[in-house]
Amino acid sequence: MDLRQLEIIRAIADTGSFTAAGEKLHVSQSAISRQVLLLEAELGEAVFDRIGRRIRITPTGESLLQLSHRVFQDVQDTVSAISDTRESLRGTMRLVGGMTVCLYVFPSLLAEVRRTHPNLDLKINVGSGERSTALLRSGAADLGLVTLPVETGDLQPVPVLEEELLLIIYPAHPLAKKREIRPPDLTRQPFILFETGSITRRLVDEFFTRERIEPEIVMETENVEIIKAMVRNGLGISIIPWQAATADVRAKQLHCSRIAGHALHRQTGWLYPKMRRLPRAVSEVMRVFEQMRPKFQAAVRAPRNY
Repeated sequence: MDLRQLEIIRAIADTGSFTAAGEKLHVSQSAISRQVLLLEAELGEAVFDRIGRRIRITPTGESLLQLSHRVFQDVQDTVSAISDTRESLRGTMRLVGGMTVCLYVFPSLLAEVRRTHPNLDLKINVGSGERSTALLRSGAADLGLVTLPVETGDLQPVPVLEEELLLIIYPAHPLAKKREIRPPDLTRQPFILFETGSITRRLVDEFFTRERIEPEIVMETENVEIIKAMVRNGLGISIIPWQAATADVRAKQLHCSRIAGHALHRQTGWLYPKMRRLPRAVSEVMRVFEQMRPKFQAAVRAPRNY
């Protein structure tokens, strides 16, 4: 069986006769008949029933017809994809993500995308996971990089990073002098946390519940920069992704520590509407991210000595 035979089956089914199929494909009726006979001999099954001057497709022929639709659609998609790669992307790409993603992942990622596709208009919307999901579902965004998991059947999640969450405190805090911080040390401590309802907050709350920690929550915000500013000024302590704290720790404006015996992580991944074929702009952003993934993976894990 070859593509030409599948093409002939489609033409016969479309036109209703061998003669008309030959005219459509610019070959003789005898050539059409010969290819059908060869195919039937190969399969050991009739593809068409001949009833006088009329023909009727058999169940075997119907199966081959459906196969031809899939095969030629795949061929068309592949040719289109190859053609696409020869052209610089144009138009608008709308991305959504949380504060940490927009501050520490998107800048370098999208700079690389723009280097390859200078005519692509990139728009970024910062929002919570719930808002990002709503924008994707409504069609107001094309691609999101969000904290997972996301419970929805019409969006496709693709995990790409596992971010480490660490305790941050101001350098003069008594806990900063301890060689090891354990869960009981956190009871009654004033915490500045991500807002209730976010996946990161849920992970932290589950840790508190599991370890029977009773924190004093003094402030909530989705803005990680606000959290750090409050901690730097002695208003409380927090648990945030390592990549958000790196620069402040190195500048000695914040002290960072793991909680002894407890590894806290959150998963970050792409999120986009389910569809048969991804728009090229979406697949291109994801492709560039894969090239840069080692850099991003290194940034989300703290050194062993913390």
